[in-house]
Amino acid sequence: MTSSEPKAADSPPKVDLVLVFRSGLLHQTSKYTSKQEIKENALDAQAEYERLLSKLQGAGLHATGRRGQKTGQLLVLIWAPSSKVARIVQRERHSDFLRGLPSSSMTTMTTEALSEPESLAPADRVRLIHDYITSTTLDGGLGIIPGSKDWKRVESIMALHDHDFNDMWLRSWTRRQIGFGIGIIELDKIKDEFGEAVALYFSFLSSYSTALIPIAIFGFLFFYLKLPYSPIYSAVLALWSVGFVEYWRIRQRILSIRWGTRGSFRAERRRAQYEDIIGGGKFPWWKRDLRILSSLPVILLFAGLLTALLTGIFIIEAFVTQLYTGPGQKYISYMPTVLFIALVPRLLAVYHSYAVRLTDWENHPQQSAHEASLTLKTFALSAIVAYLGLALSAFVYVPFGEYIMENVQQTLFASTAVVGAGAFKIANGTKLSSKATEQNITAGTNSTVDGLWASGAKKTNPTRLQSQMFAFTVTNQVIGAFLEVGLPWIQGKVDSFRSGGLKNKLSPSPSTHHTVASSSSNTAVSATNTKRNNGKRVVFEDEEFGEKVEREFLAEIRHEVSLPEYTLFADYSEMVTQFGYIALWSTIWPLAPLMALANNWLELRSDAFKVARQSRRPIPARTDTIGPWLDSLTFLTWLAALTNSALVYLFRPSKISETVYGTELDASHIHTSMPLKSSFVARAATSHPEYNELIVPAVLIALSASHGYILVRLFVRHVLERLLWKGSKEEEASEEADRLVKEQYLKSLGLSDEESVSSTVKDEGLGDIAFWKRDEGIDEIQKSVKDA
Repeated sequence: MTSSEPKAADSPPKVDLVLVFRSGLLHQTSKYTSKQEIKENALDAQAEYERLLSKLQGAGLHATGRRGQKTGQLLVLIWAPSSKVARIVQRERHSDFLRGLPSSSMTTMTTEALSEPESLAPADRVRLIHDYITSTTLDGGLGIIPGSKDWKRVESIMALHDHDFNDMWLRSWTRRQIGFGIGIIELDKIKDEFGEAVALYFSFLSSYSTALIPIAIFGFLFFYLKLPYSPIYSAVLALWSVGFVEYWRIRQRILSIRWGTRGSFRAERRRAQYEDIIGGGKFPWWKRDLRILSSLPVILLFAGLLTALLTGIFIIEAFVTQLYTGPGQKYISYMPTVLFIALVPRLLAVYHSYAVRLTDWENHPQQSAHEASLTLKTFALSAIVAYLGLALSAFVYVPFGEYIMENVQQTLFASTAVVGAGAFKIANGTKLSSKATEQNITAGTNSTVDGLWASGAKKTNPTRLQSQMFAFTVTNQVIGAFLEVGLPWIQGKVDSFRSGGLKNKLSPSPSTHHTVASSSSNTAVSATNTKRNNGKRVVFEDEEFGEKVEREFLAEIRHEVSLPEYTLFADYSEMVTQFGYIALWSTIWPLAPLMALANNWLELRSDAFKVARQSRRPIPARTDTIGPWLDSLTFLTWLAALTNSALVYLFRPSKISETVYGTELDASHIHTSMPLKSSFVARAATSHPEYNELIVPAVLIALSASHGYILVRLFVRHVLERLLWKGSKEEEASEEADRLVKEQYLKSLGLSDEESVSSTVKDEGLGDIAFWKRDEGIDEIQKSVKDA
């Protein structure tokens, strides 16, 4: 639609944004509420609601309220006329230039072009209006921030889906898109609909999945040849991980130039929660850095607690469950899982609350910096949960497993014996001497101990590392995919079935048609398909206004409001964690990259389904980078150099003697027929040479790999810069964009045309004209010719 005013007859009205307003009690402290409290709440809600409408309408926006799906919920529908949008765009152009944004896709737009809705992509229109409403008054916005002290009843501000685009997108990716690569035209479509941040994520997922293909083939060959812990595979893996990270660093730069978002952080609006110094001064950078440093002890404390908890669970799972032979033996194996589910999420939830408070206290001026700080804090502990189990198995369980097993076994026997002795004394009602007690412990509790704990030396599980890698890269990913997409889909079907009777009573038609205001690409989302009722749709019989089309339109809005908000954190975290499993540990099980590749084929489509069907439409955001996730990838590539070198040294097949082959670890355990106390781990306690011969070289090799990583990264970055960036059309476009911005600025000052400047300036007199007309140069040259 190109009409400048919304229609209300045969088509749904245009809506840019929906503001969710809570008119019910904000905090119900008791089960029963007095009439006086209800009245006061209603008056307070009415005052804030009237102030909200006045603020929106006074700014030139169209705003009207409708009943929500929940009790005490109101939906304020917002639409911006074209003239208002043109002014908002013009303001952003000025802001971009003043803040030093080197290029922008809107820089060359004329005022006449901006007055037409067709000139804006759907995502740009939604972003501009959302930013205008939620920006602080200091930045020229309305300052309506959900949950702020001035707007406590504003729960959220959301945009509506364009179901026509979503249907086309899903059909394209499920029926025609069979590989991993996403073309630049497809990325542009995603960017125009959902914004640069979402498009950048799908580009990252596509690039990462495509990059997995060669290492997956390479890993399959080494798995087929039964060559785990191969130095060749580990070297290629380390080079691949560095190459991909450096490639993506250039790739995101190219996309940001194509989309006009290079340097967009400079023009980012300040956070509503940002506080300057009292008196109007700017919050100093050094004070923020000190606050960031002061949060490190809290992070380290929770990291230590989490490590201790996971180590305890690991000991129970790897050792105690193997030794216990008493009653309920078949159930004791579930104990580590129960402990993990019961304790780890609670500890992470407590930590997350502290991380949020610390990040708020750091007082970042921009939202991107705030989210980056919180992301690094959160992912740090998530990485511990993900990788600590493998690290303990590789560097503790396998080298020291028999020694730890023996000590755990002795501890369990001793503790059980002490408990048995105490029970013996209580049962006999006598006070025994220490000698008698010892005899009773020996004679009276041996049967109990023998019945509870396995006696004799217990061997460790040599395939534990491979089993863990299979669990992390296959089982966990299958479960995660089900919880992420399958379970919400089932819940939606159940909700749809339960509300089917209600819909048949109240809604005259199951079809849903709606339009959300936008540009020619249907930002004013036109929903003409009719089979989209995958969740609860509530249409009230006593709606005061609206014909059939409007009732169906409001039913669709209420359904979308009930959906959860979409965030990129979980998707990025999943992919970066998977990258860590491959880069750090796939030398244990070279088939891991192939399993990740298969998972990512489904992930690419399930994430699109999640965005289009199972969550609210993402609010578009300008960005030129994946932010802290690139730092996390870089750190993981460095850590991969250490772990791969150590794993290869410890576990690679090597020649122990003329007739015996094993690993470097086996060489330190060469006297395997001797008692446990004369094995490597026992000798380590007395500083025998075998300990130093194994551990010290492993540490030195890891440190050398760390330094080698720095050199390799510099070399790879240099080569890729020359191959992918230098002389590319994107580099030329970046330089041209800078030149155009400055040229347009000169035109605005009337200084770009030399002729126009010279015509406005009057020449002064030449003075002595005869002086300037006499020239001796030719005479001197001719004279020199004659002399020659």
